[in-house]
Amino acid sequence: MNRIILLISLFLTISLHAQIVDCSELFFSEYVEGYGQNKAIEIYNPTAFPIDLSGYQVERYSNGATNSSAGGITSLSGILASGDVFVLTNGDTDTAGQFGYCDMALYNMGDMAEPNGSYPTPMHMNGNDAMVLIKDGNILDVIGRVGEDPASGAWTDDAASGFTMGTWWTANHTLIRKSNVLHGDNNGLDLFNPSLEWDSLPVSTWNNLGSHSCSCTGAANIEETKDSYVVYPNPAIVGSIVSVESTQKITEIQITNLLGEMILTSNKHTINTNNLAKGAYLISIRFVDGRKADNKLIIE
Repeated sequence: MNRIILLISLFLTISLHAQIVDCSELFFSEYVEGYGQNKAIEIYNPTAFPIDLSGYQVERYSNGATNSSAGGITSLSGILASGDVFVLTNGDTDTAGQFGYCDMALYNMGDMAEPNGSYPTPMHMNGNDAMVLIKDGNILDVIGRVGEDPASGAWTDDAASGFTMGTWWTANHTLIRKSNVLHGDNNGLDLFNPSLEWDSLPVSTWNNLGSHSCSCTGAANIEETKDSYVVYPNPAIVGSIVSVESTQKITEIQITNLLGEMILTSNKHTINTNNLAKGAYLISIRFVDGRKADNKLIIE
């Protein structure tokens, strides 16, 4: 009964989220599940602007679990440029480790590795664990099916068995997201047929890590919006509050310097300039429908 209640609760949480707008949010682009601890996940930025990874997490729902308590959570960090990828690898480099180790060739391809000897962590997946990309508590993408432990030990392309029997896809394989996939799967409870959105490569294949081909082409896929917002005061004095007003709902505001470095992000309509030095900045405004607008912000 408790399991049924948990599943119903999770279903309500996930199903209430609308489908993600194309090319508007990060998603998984490659999945490496190999021998020993040769495990990695690649995350792609399909948007037209850099994204601060603070608030993003990779979680592992182990062996049919409906949460990550037994599978682990890894919080991401850094700035992910438009059209670029972020690679997270297993960090077990001890060749005498009980459960194997991560090949240094794979380890060195990562932007971030989990701590050596840490467990449980997401990069200890073994084919029957749902992998979940989270932002601020919201599901953005899922590999596998939350709450399901596939009978064969991995998810497959066999529709007759509900994709749980037959030839493995998520164990001892590398999966690469098809280029026509423009957003993640934020419904973790639907049947998972990996062949719909993924291409399968043999075990120990990771030479494709570090880049991803996608039909999202940055600004070309995100319609620019004009005359639907106002930024004031602009120019602004250091220490003042800058307001952003719009006729449409704003989901995020980002400030970058002229070098493209992220200075701050906010989901509010006001920006405190206390920590901004005098100079010119780029303010990027993201709207709920996936559109975005860029504007110059001057601090005096």
